[in-house]
Amino acid sequence: MAAITVRSLDDDVKRRLRIRAAQHGRSMEAEVRAILVDAVAEDEEPKNFFLRLHERFAAIGGVELDIPPRTHEHRVVEFD
Repeated sequence: MAAITVRSLDDDVKRRLRIRAAQHGRSMEAEVRAILVDAVAEDEEPKNFFLRLHERFAAIGGVELDIPPRTHEHRVVEFD
């Protein structure tokens, strides 16, 4: 297994990393490994824009939009 050293890591980043590791029940080192593995993982297939958008907002409950009912009216637009 390879080892890396990260120099000049901002104190605030280290603090947030320590909190994130605790939230996941891992050591900071294990948390960094998990973050790196996730960061370089290859997607099975590229996700389209709308799927990525859905995934980003699904965690906060999504967005409810009022969609007006459809009508059978057809508007004719005339151009000169």
